[in-house]
Amino acid sequence: MHPKVFATIPVLDEFDNLPGLISDLDKQTYTGWEAIFCVNQPDDWWKNELRAGVCRQNQQSLKWLMNLRHPQIHCIDKSSPGNGWEGKRHGVGWARKTTMDFAASLAEDEDLIVSMDADTRYPPGFFASLLKAIEDHPEARGISVPYYHRLTGDEVTDRCVLRYELYMRNYALNMLLIDNPYAFSAIGSGMACQAKDYRQVGGLTPKMSGEDFYFMLKLRKAGHIIVDTAETIYPAARFSDRVYFGTGPAMIKGRSGDWDSYPVYAADAFAEVKKTFEAFSSLYLTDVKTPMDPWLSSSGKDEPVWQPLRTNAASAASFQKACMQKADALRILQFLKAENGKYPGTDEERLTTFLTGLDNENELDNRLFSNLSFEYSPVEQLDNLRNFMARCERSLQARKGIV
Repeated sequence: MHPKVFATIPVLDEFDNLPGLISDLDKQTYTGWEAIFCVNQPDDWWKNELRAGVCRQNQQSLKWLMNLRHPQIHCIDKSSPGNGWEGKRHGVGWARKTTMDFAASLAEDEDLIVSMDADTRYPPGFFASLLKAIEDHPEARGISVPYYHRLTGDEVTDRCVLRYELYMRNYALNMLLIDNPYAFSAIGSGMACQAKDYRQVGGLTPKMSGEDFYFMLKLRKAGHIIVDTAETIYPAARFSDRVYFGTGPAMIKGRSGDWDSYPVYAADAFAEVKKTFEAFSSLYLTDVKTPMDPWLSSSGKDEPVWQPLRTNAASAASFQKACMQKADALRILQFLKAENGKYPGTDEERLTTFLTGLDNENELDNRLFSNLSFEYSPVEQLDNLRNFMARCERSLQARKGIV
């Protein structure tokens, strides 16, 4: 019995992107798939003149999808008058949860639930690559798919999305170098898991933004995450305020020069994270101060936080696992954001210092860093830098045996 792939796609203001996505689905070499679309917006947007246009376009999207009469497509209407979201239960998190929960209700344990986005392009071998990854690594609990933002030819747009991607890849590379268990990127357009694992972790928790981050965090705490598949996905670069953080909001803030929420974290800050994780083996026997203690304490103070974990741990191994789950990706990000101001240098200087010190097999071209300026360097230079970092990421994953 071959597993089925359930593609789950939130749709809000995506009418122009739907034909491309349907084409991508129909071109998949693995044909055993079903797609679940949730066309959605808050119901009170119909009474908001500034939002009514989105509501009307959502109706176009819904009508277009239903008129396809595609036997492999399901549509969930959370946009028609009276059907939209009510109160606080709205946003991409609820749309993603609705589609994924629907998929879980149809799926057998071994079937794959895939989170996708309408503005992302997927190669024909995408579904096949996910199934092959799970087949090769049955112990895994989820997949974080390699990504690569598409450039548009518009300088402002491309400069902003490249700056954001450099932020993401700097984080991923540093986490790989310190052998951190949370060394993966979480993007809603490219994450997947088997239905049994979706159910085991309690499904996706709906949030206004960051639902992908928290979902991948739940999967990682349940087990291994695959980060290297044979295919790469290509999210869109566009200014969007549909969510509160992520690519679209980062680009909007970045267009005005505000990148404070997306800094190039200093490599030395990641070294402090590594010290914390390396202390876990010693902490089973005695309290040892770690750099992250204040971020792991419920009081936010620099005090021992490990005794409750010792009390509940049956062994040293279970204690270290509990430490890893406590010092999770959220705590790490909070720590990095708080500590980053302690380290000298501009974002460009930090990135240059970090990358020139990397021990990797990629060809390092010093022209990548020549007078590097995220604001003024040619887009081509930033793109080449992005490409170099993507190669480094793959190289490090291969060298460390990470899949």
